[in-house]
Amino acid sequence: MKTPIVHILRRFVPPYKGQMALNILFNLLSTILSLFSFAAIIPVLRILFGLTAADAQWTDPASVSGLQDYIAAWRSNLYYLLNEQIAIHGASYVLLMLGLFLILMTGLKCATAWLANYFMVPIRTGVLRDLRKQLYDKILSLPMGYFTEARRGDVISRMTNDVNEVEASIMSALDILFKDPIMILVYLITMFVISWQLTLFVLLLMPIAIFLIGRIGRSLKRASTKGQEQNAEILSSIDETLLGLRVVKGFNAQDKLRSRFDQLINATRTTFNRINRRYYLAHPLSEFLGTALIAVILWFGGLLILGEHSTIDASTFIYYLVIFYSIINPSKDLSKASYGIRRGMASLERIDAVLQTQSDIIEPAQPIAVTFDKELRFDHVSFRYQPEREVLSDICLQIEKGKTVALVGQSGSGKTTMTDLVPRFYDPQQGAVTIDGTDIRCFATRDLRELMGIVCQEPILFNDTVYNNITFGVDTSQPAPNGGTWEQAVEQAARIANAHSFITDLPEGYQTVIGDRGSRLSGGQRQRLSIARAVLKNPPILILDEATSALDSESEKLVQQALEHLMQDRTTLVVAHRLSTIKHADLICVMHEGRIVERGTHDQLLALGGYYTKLVEMQQ
Repeated sequence: MKTPIVHILRRFVPPYKGQMALNILFNLLSTILSLFSFAAIIPVLRILFGLTAADAQWTDPASVSGLQDYIAAWRSNLYYLLNEQIAIHGASYVLLMLGLFLILMTGLKCATAWLANYFMVPIRTGVLRDLRKQLYDKILSLPMGYFTEARRGDVISRMTNDVNEVEASIMSALDILFKDPIMILVYLITMFVISWQLTLFVLLLMPIAIFLIGRIGRSLKRASTKGQEQNAEILSSIDETLLGLRVVKGFNAQDKLRSRFDQLINATRTTFNRINRRYYLAHPLSEFLGTALIAVILWFGGLLILGEHSTIDASTFIYYLVIFYSIINPSKDLSKASYGIRRGMASLERIDAVLQTQSDIIEPAQPIAVTFDKELRFDHVSFRYQPEREVLSDICLQIEKGKTVALVGQSGSGKTTMTDLVPRFYDPQQGAVTIDGTDIRCFATRDLRELMGIVCQEPILFNDTVYNNITFGVDTSQPAPNGGTWEQAVEQAARIANAHSFITDLPEGYQTVIGDRGSRLSGGQRQRLSIARAVLKNPPILILDEATSALDSESEKLVQQALEHLMQDRTTLVVAHRLSTIKHADLICVMHEGRIVERGTHDQLLALGGYYTKLVEMQQ
C-alpha cells in the first residue's frame, strides 16, 4: 500500500517535473551554503578563545588517504592560513574577513532558498488548479441519478471546504517535502563525517520521537474525516434554509431551524477543537524531544571530548551542535507536515469519492451519427430509481416527427421520468428509447442532446446578462443563423417567445444582469427567457415539462402563445398538469402508476369517460 507522501508525489507532481527539479537543486545549494556559513563559527571561536594551533603545518591533501585524514589535512591547512593572516594583519582583521565571508554565504544561501520557493509556487498553484478542474469536470459529467442520491450541500462542501483543506495542508506540506528532507540528509551526512559515533547515538534515539508523533497523526486523520462531514452538514443546512426561507418564515419555524443549526455548529466546534489541539501538539512535542536529544548529546559528546582517544575537539563539537540544532526546525516542520498531510488526506479521500464515481451513462465506443427523420419511440421501456420500486413499466409509445404528444396523469405516475429518458439523463433497465429505429445508447450523448431543447417548470437561469442566458445553448463563435448577427438572432428568438417587450424595458436591455437564478425577473419573464433560449437553439425535438403550471393566468397566456410558436414544425413531448394547454395535442397519453392507461386525442379521451375525463372534471 502506498504511503500518503508517495501517493501525493505520484499523483500530483509529474506534470511539474521541471519546476520540481529546479526546486530540489536550489534547496540542495541552499543547504550546502548554510553549512559553509556555519563552518565560519569554528575559526571565530578559536580566535576568540585563543585556541588557534600555533604549530599548524601545511599539508597537501593529495598526500593523505582516508576521509578522516583528508578532512584533518584541510582543517590543519585552514588553521595554518589563519595563523599566517593573524601574524600579518592581526586577529581583528581576520575576524572581519570571517564576518564578511559569513555575510556572503548567508546572502547566497537566502538567494538560493528564494529561488527554491520561486519554483515551488507554480507546483502548488498548478496542483490546486488541476484538482479543482478534475472535480468540476467530474461534477459536469456525472449522471443526474448521482445528484438525486447525493446532498447538494455535501457536494458543495467537497468542492469548497475539502479543496481548501487540501490547499492548506497537503499543498503546504509539498513545500516542506521538497526542502526539509534534503536539509536533514545533508546535515546528517556532515554529522557522520564530524563524528560517526555521536551521530549513530543520535539516530538510535530518533525512533522514539517518530513513534510518538505518528500515534498522534493517525488519530488526527480520523477526526479530520468526521470534521469535514460535519462541515458538509452545515452547508446543507444553510442551503436548505436559503432555498426554503419563505416557508420557514411563513410557518414560524425559525426557532426549530435555529436549534438544529446550533446543534450542528456546536458538534463541529467540538470536533475541530480536538483536531486543532492535536495539530498544535506537533510543534511543542517536537521542540521538547529536540531539547531532550540535545541534552543527551551534550552528555555523550562531553564523554567523547574528555576521553583519551577523542576524535572531536570542543570547537568542532559546537559546530556539530549548531548543525544538529539546524536539523530540529526542519524535523519539526516535517512532523507538522505529516499532521497536515493526514488532515488533508481525509479531505482528499472525500474528493476522490466523487472523482472515482462511475457514471452509469456509458458512452458508446464507436458512436453512430445521429439522424432524426421519422420517429422517436419508447419500446417496452421499464425503469426504476431503486431496485424495489418500478417507476415505469413496459412503456410503448411512438412519437412521429413533427407531432405533439402530451403526457398527463397524477403526480408520481412517471411523466417526468419518461422525458428524462429521451436525453439520456437516465437509461432504462429494460427496453430502449429509439430514434428512427436506433437505440439512443448508440449515439454520443452530446450529439443526442444537440437534437433537443428543454423547457422545465422551474426555469434554470444564471446570474448573467439576458443575452448570455438566451445564447447559453449555442456556440456563438460559429456564424449566426440566416446569415445575420447573433444579436439579431437573439432578438428574433425573444420576439417569438413574447420576451422582447419586457427585455427592452430593463435598465440595460439585453445586457441587463438578471441576478441569481433570474431573481430580478417575474416567474413568467423567467419562463419566456428559457423559451427564447430553446427557440434560438432551434431543436428538432422539444421537451416541455409542465412549463406553464407555476404561472398566473396572464403570464400563462403569454407563455402559452410563446410555446405554440416554439412547437410549430417540431416533435414535442409535453408534460402537463393544466389540461387546457394540451387540448390540441396530436396524442394525449394518460399515465397511472408507471403505465400508459389511455391514449388518444382530447375528444377521443373525453368520449371514453375514463381517467382523462376524471382529470378534466377535477380541474373544472
